[in-house]
Amino acid sequence: MNNPENYYSSGAVIELDDNSRARFISRTYGHLTAAIFAFVGIEVFLFSSGMAESMAAFMLQGSWLLILGGFMVVGWFATRIAHSSVSKSAQYAALAGYVVAESIIFVPLLWMAQQFAPGAISSAALVTFLGFAGLTAIVFITKKDFSFLRGLIMWGGVLALVAIVAFTIFGGDGTWFSVLMVGLAGAAVLYDTSNVLHHYTEDRYVGAALQLFASIALMFWYVLRIFMGSRN
Repeated sequence: MNNPENYYSSGAVIELDDNSRARFISRTYGHLTAAIFAFVGIEVFLFSSGMAESMAAFMLQGSWLLILGGFMVVGWFATRIAHSSVSKSAQYAALAGYVVAESIIFVPLLWMAQQFAPGAISSAALVTFLGFAGLTAIVFITKKDFSFLRGLIMWGGVLALVAIVAFTIFGGDGTWFSVLMVGLAGAAVLYDTSNVLHHYTEDRYVGAALQLFASIALMFWYVLRIFMGSRN
């Protein structure tokens, strides 16, 4: 599980004046919105061009554990750069690279949903948006610091990785696992949004956007799997 707290320093956003804090939040969510639109745009291009089908076929016949491992390395590397690099261009490159990596790893799931569960993608997107909006509202209204969720999320991430390996090797019904993973993603959204309000420094809005995008992608992945399961 990525841990942005390793990159915090003095001058956290909670210590800023109202205008500076509002500017940081606006930049963070502006970059998050851009990342989401970029993700959607890439997927539309891949599917409209016909590339998605061949990519899905290639990825589904290969070792999913190797693909997952590679994706985790890319995610770790991108997060580290976005949270620690002084160069803004390096931070933007990390965010862009992570969005592209997510777009690629989503192709097989989206292709299967399109083929075997019509309407599941739009339904999952709506549920994910409502879930994210509700959790974000909780943090902004209460202004509570949810940093205490860090340990839970880290342990949940380790257990999830073990479960994914087990399902990949032995198979099984992953519906309840998907439900639990949506819960873990929800905790990550609370944690990340709380960090946006309390712990990031003013210059780390790109890293903050990347962290939020990662949590939204995780939630969307497993919400979509639940909808796909319910329509099969």
